[in-house]
Amino acid sequence: MNERELLVDCLRRLNRTGATYYLTGSMASNYWGIPRTTHVLDFVIQLPSSAVAAIVREFSGDYFIDEAAVRAAYQPPHQFNAIDTRSALKVDFWLPKPDPFDKEMLRRRLRVTLFGEPAWICTAEDVILHKLVWNRISPSDRQLGDAAGVVAVQADALDKNYLRQWAQQLRLVPELERLLSSKIKPKQT
Repeated sequence: MNERELLVDCLRRLNRTGATYYLTGSMASNYWGIPRTTHVLDFVIQLPSSAVAAIVREFSGDYFIDEAAVRAAYQPPHQFNAIDTRSALKVDFWLPKPDPFDKEMLRRRLRVTLFGEPAWICTAEDVILHKLVWNRISPSDRQLGDAAGVVAVQADALDKNYLRQWAQQLRLVPELERLLSSKIKPKQT
């Protein structure tokens, strides 16, 4: 199973559960920007405690998923994963934090079709901002390159007012302005 097949499989499973989710991380930046290889899928998922058993059931069998780890995701770092037993590829699930930016990302998610499957994905602007947040937590040329790739591909389609508003709130103005002025370049592959 490759990353594309894994993505389709996860989308089908999430859609069957009726969960509120969106694709984020590198696969979302691949959708909006310049694609690169990634071996991890990232989803943000709203997960009321009453839905834990359904998620575990849906991913059991072809994935290693631990119900205790899913239940522990209600505490920091608000994350659990599922490992595909066919490929050893990892799927990370993040619970949205109660902060305003996470709430806004969930509200703005978009419905698209990925490889024939209906899917929810975060917006291009939110990918950029989220990559900048992650770069601040753990500096990485990969995060900045992904964000620059989205800026390069989306260019004039980006809502720059939205980007600047949230960059101000998230204290990311210098990083965003470097991206928007092309001082940070996408990674060349």
